[in-house]
Amino acid sequence: MASPTPDVISIAAPLSLSSSLIAATAFVLALIAVYVYTRLKSRVKASDILILGASDAGKTAILSSLVYDHALPTHTSLQTNFSVVALPNAKRPWRVVDVPGHPRMRDQFREFLPQAKAVVFVVDVSTVARNGLLVAEHLHQVLHAITSLPPTQPTPLLLLLAHKSDLLTSSATSTAPQVAVTRLTTILERELEKRRVSQANGVGVEGLGEEESEEMGGLECAGAGPFKFAEWDGGEVTIIGSWVDVDRSDKSINEKEKVGTEIQSGLQDLRSWIEQLS
Repeated sequence: MASPTPDVISIAAPLSLSSSLIAATAFVLALIAVYVYTRLKSRVKASDILILGASDAGKTAILSSLVYDHALPTHTSLQTNFSVVALPNAKRPWRVVDVPGHPRMRDQFREFLPQAKAVVFVVDVSTVARNGLLVAEHLHQVLHAITSLPPTQPTPLLLLLAHKSDLLTSSATSTAPQVAVTRLTTILERELEKRRVSQANGVGVEGLGEEESEEMGGLECAGAGPFKFAEWDGGEVTIIGSWVDVDRSDKSINEKEKVGTEIQSGLQDLRSWIEQLS
């Protein structure tokens, strides 16, 4: 009669199971670490305010007014300007990036968008009735870029600045800045809706190649109605009016002091908006 063979317990099985658990745990922890690092990194980087808009819209004059409390004589800028703006009631100083509005250079804003806390899109309301199509083309690219940011990237706030509102005439019921806001909103919503309809119908969109036109989004809104800034899916859109009076060397001291006061008033809503950023 054959003697029974003793059972042999392999130590490889528990070791293999233990190694798998350790590897799986390490993998999960690594994913968590990468996620946390990405979130923290994106939050730390959100330290810029981008000033965008067409050439001659008044971007550089706005920037110099925020920095020096008076608008310096400017010319069409062909390079990106950087300045630090520290307003009295702001929670922190901000690096402000003024991106050129020339069609061949304005896409440079994409380089700074991941670090942006806010985007200020400047529109010359004294000319927007004539060049609304071109302004809408530029703004569409900005809206598309904002909505294309990855989920881990905080979405910057968007401000549309109806600039040079002092060149408009007030009405019996509205101030010049209010007229400017209404004009900007009406014209750009109309032009952006035209672009949205053209894309939906497969028609080429002004300023875009055929492939880019088909892929470009950023105009989605809540509901089935026409494009409205108030219903934009990309986030809240703030619209305010502004103006500055460019300083000149031939002005008297009293005139310059008056200009400084007017600039404070003309940019007061913009200053207040920046001071609320955190």
